[in-house]
Amino acid sequence: MIKINDLNFGYSKQKLLFKNLSMQLKAGHIYGLLGKNGAGKSTLLKNIAGLVYATSGKIDVMGHDPARRQPSLLKQICFIPEEFYLPSVKIDAYVKANAAFYPNFDHNYFSGLLSEFDIPVDQKLIDMSYGQKKKLIIAFGLATQAQLIIMDEPTNGLDIPSKTQFRKIMAAALTEDRCIIISTHQVRDLDNLIDTVIMLDESNIVLKASVEEITQKLCFKRIKELNDTVIYSEPSLLGYSALMPNYHDEESKLDMELLFNAVLAEKTKIKAAFN
Repeated sequence: MIKINDLNFGYSKQKLLFKNLSMQLKAGHIYGLLGKNGAGKSTLLKNIAGLVYATSGKIDVMGHDPARRQPSLLKQICFIPEEFYLPSVKIDAYVKANAAFYPNFDHNYFSGLLSEFDIPVDQKLIDMSYGQKKKLIIAFGLATQAQLIIMDEPTNGLDIPSKTQFRKIMAAALTEDRCIIISTHQVRDLDNLIDTVIMLDESNIVLKASVEEITQKLCFKRIKELNDTVIYSEPSLLGYSALMPNYHDEESKLDMELLFNAVLAEKTKIKAAFN
């Protein structure tokens, strides 16, 4: 669905943010794009959506160049930004003004999401809390039925119950012909949701692997004492939360935050475990 080849991009000609970045993303997956603030996550998403333009290289999204902003592609992309503005209108007026750009917009599905998110339908958008606004645009984005859903920090502003709702709704939203990319630095919010991890650091892709591959190559466990096989560890109440090569084919649950910190601290050792 998405092919990026030798992408070079910078906000100035003197300093490139991405240099020869390449990757492919397929339909039927929920990708978690992880990285610290300033790692380039939002910029990469904007390149994919055609909101900024590459210095050189090629981006192919469903057979289109997103920089050309063709309506045939735009109706199949929904970009949900971290920062947004909503006008002083009610939900029905907002939908009337915007749903027409998406020919497959599902009004019944949208109504169901509003109910599940407990969003007041008669209140003006401008009078809603930030969390309610965020849930509204998430609901609208999913109801577009676009094949590519791009979300930049969607859980910012959501309380704990809303984050649980978000994970449940997103898991149900995935179809075989849809690709979902979720960018966040709050890595725990994507636990049990994504099936593939993409991690950016210093504007490079330092990890791209499925959850299955990660848990095949690496073992996440609690240990009382450190040993030479540990790649990375953090103190816990009963010893250490440790990440180590999975030499004995043990089954373990992916700890997204531990993996995130391990990749930042021990890139070389993580790469060796995958090779």
